[in-house]
Amino acid sequence: MVWGTGESIMKIVITGGAGFIGSNLAEELTKKHEVVIIDDLSTGRAENVEDLDLELVRGNITDPDMFKENFRGVDCVFHQAALPSVQRSIEDPVLANEVNICGTLNVLVAARDADVKKVIYASSSAVYGDMPKLPKREDMKPDPKSPYAVAKLSGEYYCRVFDEIYGLKTVALRYFNVYGPRQDPSSDYAAVIPKFANLCLAGKELTIYGDGAQTRDFTFVRDVVQANVRAMESDATGVFNVATGTRININDLAGMVMGIIGNRVDCVHEVARAGDVRDSLGDISRARAGFGYVPRYGMEDGLKETVKWFMRGA
Repeated sequence: MVWGTGESIMKIVITGGAGFIGSNLAEELTKKHEVVIIDDLSTGRAENVEDLDLELVRGNITDPDMFKENFRGVDCVFHQAALPSVQRSIEDPVLANEVNICGTLNVLVAARDADVKKVIYASSSAVYGDMPKLPKREDMKPDPKSPYAVAKLSGEYYCRVFDEIYGLKTVALRYFNVYGPRQDPSSDYAAVIPKFANLCLAGKELTIYGDGAQTRDFTFVRDVVQANVRAMESDATGVFNVATGTRININDLAGMVMGIIGNRVDCVHEVARAGDVRDSLGDISRARAGFGYVPRYGMEDGLKETVKWFMRGA
């Protein structure tokens, strides 16, 4: 395999591959490569990948022995598995640490021992915290505001150390508010877009935390998949933002969702949640220069694709 050509068939492992982002990534990678998914199905769903040509291994990343067999002969690992949600990590920081820090270390140790060529790690824009300066750039000092953000930043540091000490090539992708098909709207910790779409389709009121003027750089999942694949096929290592470089406030987002669905519902405001940042906007120049990442989906196009997917079960 010559990195950067994207031509050779590789053996790829996706941890958390039955989840929202992981399953979308698997759908793309199975077009050219041999894919193995490791997932305990605690938040992922087997039906997300049941129509894909891949192997699904039921396993938890907190079990280091589970990787020995499944990493054998693997070229690249996409580490998507995590205990998601800022709010969940605030409620149970010990579990967040066990899964998101210890689990990531298990993945890196196993990848090193199996001579995996590259690990691509799913990090988060949460590592920036609530610093007012925009856009967020990778050279800014991190300021995590939740156990989830602390864990994601710790994973980045572990990736860098394994690259420097052991020669394991690593990339950490800082995702900014990913949305799209297969995102679960039913969880108590569901992201805002699937919740809005699901409630609006049902004709129910939308809950907005805070005044709704807070802004987010929402990134469509197919752009996130594109970034992961490009990072794999390049020689790039290090930390990169994966965003769109644009932002929208939550009040306007609610109006856009209602406009696309064609159903006006009431919005109710509740107190802002602990750990939530006020504004988020990513600078994507490093990813553009490093592996040619250019987002292809604007907010309206991505929302239309997302709503179309949710309407299948409405």
